[in-house]
Amino acid sequence: MTKRLTAAQRRKFGTRSKLRRVNIEQNPNREVRPRLSVHRTNKQIYVQVIDDIKGVTLAAASSADKDLGLKNGGDVAAATKVGKLLADRAKKAGVKKVQFDRGEFVYHGRVKAVAEGAREGGIEF
Repeated sequence: MTKRLTAAQRRKFGTRSKLRRVNIEQNPNREVRPRLSVHRTNKQIYVQVIDDIKGVTLAAASSADKDLGLKNGGDVAAATKVGKLLADRAKKAGVKKVQFDRGEFVYHGRVKAVAEGAREGGIEF
C-alpha cells in the first residue's frame, strides 16, 4: 500500500535530504554538523540543535520560555530573541557550527529572524 505524503511532508523530507547530501559531499570523513531545526506555529516558535548521529537534542529554546518573558511569541522580534537565546545555549553546549533546517517552512519572516538572531549570537551556518 502506498503512503501519500502531504505537501508539508514533501517539503520537510526534501529539506532534510538536501542537508544530508551537503554533509556527505562537504565532509568526506562524514563529520556531520548538528542541525538547527525550526518549528513555527501561529502563536509560538520553537528551535533546537540536534545531533542526528547520537539522536540527542543539544540545546533548545522557544518563545514560550519563561527566561524571555515575552507577551507575544508569534512576531519577528520574539523570533530574533529566541535565536539569540538558542545561540547562547548552544555555545554553552560546545556547538559553534550548525546546519539550518527550516523544515517545511519558507525561509521568510519569523524563520529568517531566528536564523539572523542565531548568527548575531555567534552561531555559524
